[in-house]
Amino acid sequence: MTDEQLQQWMERMSEVFFGHPFVHQARFNKRLQTTGGRYLLATHAIEMNHKYLDAYGEEYFEKIMKHELCHYHLHLQGKGYQHRDVDFKTMLRAVGGTRFCKRIETANDHQYECQTCHFIYHRKKQLNVVKYVCGKCKDRLKKITDK
Repeated sequence: MTDEQLQQWMERMSEVFFGHPFVHQARFNKRLQTTGGRYLLATHAIEMNHKYLDAYGEEYFEKIMKHELCHYHLHLQGKGYQHRDVDFKTMLRAVGGTRFCKRIETANDHQYECQTCHFIYHRKKQLNVVKYVCGKCKDRLKKITDK
């Protein structure tokens, strides 16, 4: 998908779900690693992470687009556009956007599980399970996968 196609898609989503036009720039940003997208306050542009489209498909990607469009429209209207604001949470729920992005697993991820509370930790670097313990209950960790 190209930036032009993303721009058209964003404009359609804005009209259908928000009833207002999206008149600024939407583009892909290849440098985004751990976030699905971001709204830039200074330029009112929206940057999206192409990896989420590839990993989870169009339906989930639209939820991320709705999230960013909530920031966009609320900021332009002078309302609470930050994640903690009631206006943001209300609008996000109304349009069906996602509040948080799923994690994209990579080939070099390591997973560890607490032996007591069974919380799963995802890390890019290996941990020394003798040296590190669970941050929640302070019990021992065990490695469960090595992707």
